[in-house]
Amino acid sequence: MAVTKAFPLPSLPRKQPTVLVVCGPAQNGAIGLVCARHLRIFDYEPTIFYPKRSPDPLYRDFTTQCEKMDIPFLSYLPTEVQLINDAYNAVVDAVLGAEGEAGEGREPCAAILATLKHVRIPIVSLDVPSGWDAEAGGSGGISPDVLVSLAAPKQCARRFLGRQHFVAGRFLPYDVQKKFELNPPEYPGTECVVALRAPRE
Repeated sequence: MAVTKAFPLPSLPRKQPTVLVVCGPAQNGAIGLVCARHLRIFDYEPTIFYPKRSPDPLYRDFTTQCEKMDIPFLSYLPTEVQLINDAYNAVVDAVLGAEGEAGEGREPCAAILATLKHVRIPIVSLDVPSGWDAEAGGSGGISPDVLVSLAAPKQCARRFLGRQHFVAGRFLPYDVQKKFELNPPEYPGTECVVALRAPRE
């Protein structure tokens, strides 16, 4: 939902509403698959790059759902960055997330990050930008234009300097909010996503 708010269909620079969703093998990748499915529902044209598929049955179900919605999967990520810049309006980074440094130096994540660091189209990172430490923030990771914090912003979000920051956490049970002393923002109406920072021009 946050992607549709950051990049409404009429605002996209390309005629085709294409979005590349790059998914890692763990939880953040599964969230990317769900994101792609939602984008498809809202008339975007997502393409998924998911090179190391998880054996987890739930993640396999997410993959099957995307396939049944005719969302294409790339067999490889172009290393020639201009091909990505020319084909898509934005990239969704669902590679590492809070798993961060554990997978940063391993393939295929290392090669993916090396490519994403050079794209010139906007990047939307889910929860924690890939290559960032969830607490300390970014040093050598990617620099997203949009950050979508899941449940609540992580410590590293303090170092986010991009255009827009959203939080998707309305679904959090009250006991979890109380346990972790979370102070969620107000969600207007039936919104599940709220902007924490006004858009930068």
